[in-house]
Amino acid sequence: MNTNTRTVSPRRRGTALAFAAAVCGVTLLTGCDDGSAGTAAPAGSASASGATTTAPAAPDASADKAFDPGKALASAAKKPYAANVMVTSETRGMPSLTMSGRANLNGLFTGRMEMKSLGRTTEVVTTADTNYFRSIELAGAQWTTTPRTDNSGLASYEGYAKLLLDAGPSARKGMEDQDGVATYHLSGRLSVAQIASVDPRTHASMKAKGVTGFDCDQWIDSQGRTLRFEQRFELRGVKAANKATFSDFGPAEKFDAPTSG
Repeated sequence: MNTNTRTVSPRRRGTALAFAAAVCGVTLLTGCDDGSAGTAAPAGSASASGATTTAPAAPDASADKAFDPGKALASAAKKPYAANVMVTSETRGMPSLTMSGRANLNGLFTGRMEMKSLGRTTEVVTTADTNYFRSIELAGAQWTTTPRTDNSGLASYEGYAKLLLDAGPSARKGMEDQDGVATYHLSGRLSVAQIASVDPRTHASMKAKGVTGFDCDQWIDSQGRTLRFEQRFELRGVKAANKATFSDFGPAEKFDAPTSG
């Protein structure tokens, strides 16, 4: 098979590795509110008198499907599965990077994604041993490659959920509906030191920038899978966030090296 690829030169390797870091490290999250999957409380509306009224909350359809999040994580399947992935990094409430596509999770990370940042769109394919990159804007652009590293993957979201559960009863916010799926909402504040083992790339990045902690919200389903994740913090006095959503779960899929097309 002719993949029409080439290894990046030292000058271009820096750019490619930067893309790899963002794509494979995003919690960049490698790792979060606008555009997130799920339901939100109805917005208030103004009455004729000018007073603000709030519509009554709709019944939570997930209440009759309640489950214990600890048991869900403990019994979660250990085999990989595929899912649609959407990750967004925000600064001052504005997206600075978005990554979307489909990938294998809960094991060796492989997948095909598109990353948009600074007005550029890059297609990224991650196989068992190689990262492939191609600029979508450049006509006839060839695929370039970098070797796969230990950081070629997303954070351990199961690890994040366990950290929140360890925070105690205050982290258990209860059942909530997320796009028709019954989920359990976990919420709390984590220190950067706590995520060293579950999200080493984000740990190193935050620590280097002087971030010591962040607020974290996570929604998991009855099988222990994360459907939505949000991470909010301040970076040198500027509010920032990482957000991720996962959907359309299915059996693990094969992602081969790209062809010239």
